[in-house]
Amino acid sequence: MISFRHFALRRGSRLLLSDIDLVIQSGWRLGVIGRNGCGKSSLFAALQGRLESDAGELEMSGKLRLASVAQETPALPDAAIDYVLAGDEELAAAINDEAEAGDRGDMEAMAKAHHRIEELNGYDGRARAGRLLHGLGFPPETHERAVQEFSGGWRGRLNLARALMCPSDLLLLDEPTNHLDLDAVLWLEEWLRRYQGTLLIISHDREFLDGVITHTLHLNDGKAKLYTGNYSAFERLRAEQLRQQQISHEREQAERAHLQSFIDRFKAKATKAKQAQSRMKRLEKLAGTEAVRAERPFSFQFPAPGRLPDSMLQLEGITAGYLADPSTHADEVANIVLADVRFSIEAGERIGLLGPNGAGKSTLVKTLVGELEPFGGERKVHKDLKIGYFAQHTVESLREGSSPLDHLLDKAPGVATQVMRDFLGTWNFAGDRAFESVDGFSGGERARLALALIAWDKPNLLLLDEPTNHLDLDMREALADALADFDGALVLVSHDRHLLGMVCDSFWRVADGEVAPFDGDLDDYARWLKTRTAANKKAAKPVVAKVVEVSPEEHRRQAAAQRDEEKAARQRVKKIETRTASIDTELAALEAQLADPATYNGPTSEMMRIGQRQAQLRGEKESLENEWLALVEQLEA
Repeated sequence: MISFRHFALRRGSRLLLSDIDLVIQSGWRLGVIGRNGCGKSSLFAALQGRLESDAGELEMSGKLRLASVAQETPALPDAAIDYVLAGDEELAAAINDEAEAGDRGDMEAMAKAHHRIEELNGYDGRARAGRLLHGLGFPPETHERAVQEFSGGWRGRLNLARALMCPSDLLLLDEPTNHLDLDAVLWLEEWLRRYQGTLLIISHDREFLDGVITHTLHLNDGKAKLYTGNYSAFERLRAEQLRQQQISHEREQAERAHLQSFIDRFKAKATKAKQAQSRMKRLEKLAGTEAVRAERPFSFQFPAPGRLPDSMLQLEGITAGYLADPSTHADEVANIVLADVRFSIEAGERIGLLGPNGAGKSTLVKTLVGELEPFGGERKVHKDLKIGYFAQHTVESLREGSSPLDHLLDKAPGVATQVMRDFLGTWNFAGDRAFESVDGFSGGERARLALALIAWDKPNLLLLDEPTNHLDLDMREALADALADFDGALVLVSHDRHLLGMVCDSFWRVADGEVAPFDGDLDDYARWLKTRTAANKKAAKPVVAKVVEVSPEEHRRQAAAQRDEEKAARQRVKKIETRTASIDTELAALEAQLADPATYNGPTSEMMRIGQRQAQLRGEKESLENEWLALVEQLEA
């Protein structure tokens, strides 16, 4: 259990959190949300002991084992799998002790270390580290590569795997899905749902939060408020609370006006003075309910394209990849990523690309843009095609020392300054912000400026490769709305399922060197990934057949036993399907209760009961689905 009592935090002269009274129970999976700068990361720093409170107390058990993701990864020569294994410090120390004892021939020390490794279940430690790496998208051939050979994004994944490897009672994850592909996000979601300790997550990915958390902590205006349920439940509860607060405020203001009117009219009259005094006391006792301050949602739009050709772009039999040596164009040094790609984009199409990192999604997008020349095949482009392309290097290519207005002046040297300032204002770079250097901008502000520069060109085809990295929830919602209203065509790569689900009408899977349409939605894709993982595990365990002579009677007995086993499995499958259907019905009823404003007028305990029941049913459904999948595979086998 973690307890905050009258807790306060400052950063410099700014008060981040004030008078926080909060108890976090063991086993909760808590999502910490709030606008950028509200104190989420500072709260994590306080839990880690890196930041002292300015007032109040933070109580935690001294025996609590805490794990978190390191922000930096040193350029080590260690193999990736050894770096991850070292996340379990006690196990890593025992393995090191065993190796050193073996080197010096100290059999007693070696036996002691061996016993300690067994106590820690350490002889499968390397396999556990390998599974973590595999789940986070590292192919088997990269597990022995040196840490220093990986790029920044992949080193971030190594740090995440190392934190998950560490035995912990409290796990702190700050934006763990940044730089993960959708496959890895889905794997991480499953892993965290099975985590037995207390989990605190900061994330701007609402679908990820919905899939993992059981409670939500909202930081706003220096205060912290705890909600039972996932992010969607929080949104409903908060919207209703704000509505009720505004109603109370308006009611109170009307009563204040009425009392003040009576006091003003009669306080000077002797016959009414006593009544006026009574009303003055009543006026002083009114609670003083605050009006709901309108949180104006940030919004922007992509201008309507000038022209919108029907057939915009086609790839016919494309072979795409990279040259191992840029100085030569010989085919023998080509690294082929995708082969025989047949892909076309028509007016109004909205395509989401699915697949693991490194499978070729970015390669496909770069080929569509024309940034990457294909080794074979043909790229056909309509003469009126105008592409708006966003990638990570788009943000990195913003000029240091230059302002948003400077960047726009480069694109439109003859346009009036006021026109450009008005445009930048619609992207929240109003007033003096248009003249500020991008050096001081956050990652989210840089991404927003990059999108604004793309929008200025009025493209009719948007190719967006992970545009949500560093964007907060408000900005992601604004981007989803803008893309939903965009009249042109769209190809999107993102690990944000909410964004993909909101703006994409069809999906293509990029994997195993191929690009093919995926028949289904994102829920179907998650199920397909589970099935594929199970199939891969099955294929990885070849069975060596033994020829054994069996009598006819024994053969009949075995066949009967198999039929009984199959019958029991089929009956269990039917029971699971029936129970799953009833769970879906009950969940729908609970959703309807939460959507009913009358629910929020009742006792808080009823809302907590609904939230707890939701979490219980979702957990039961997940367990049943896993059992159903295993039974179906067994029957198919």
